[in-house]
Amino acid sequence: MVHTRRSTMVWQVLSAVALLAMGGLHLWLVFHGTGGILGILFVLNAIGGLVLALAVLLTRGRLLQVATVLGLLFLAGTLLALVLALTVGLFGIRSSLGYDLALETLVVESVGVVILLVTTATVLRPGRA
Repeated sequence: MVHTRRSTMVWQVLSAVALLAMGGLHLWLVFHGTGGILGILFVLNAIGGLVLALAVLLTRGRLLQVATVLGLLFLAGTLLALVLALTVGLFGIRSSLGYDLALETLVVESVGVVILLVTTATVLRPGRA
């Protein structure tokens, strides 16, 4: 039982780090030239990542389950938006892997989705105390 709680906490911390890293990358881009509507969306992304990281770390029980599912959906949605911007465009915005931190963001968000998948599966596991 203690091992299970410790393991869950490790996944919660990893998930929070992934959400903070994703948000931090977007905030860095805002402070280094990304403006307009995209800049506003990046700031909102950073705020969302911070709020969800705190929720994943600080909640328990049913709220933790909700927080991990929302974190997973948020990070997966952000990854999907980046992939669309890199391929077919999104809201008239096209990007490339040559854009500042595009490759790094792709890696961080991909790894983050996997981490949050494991965390979500862990906290949703039947019989978990």
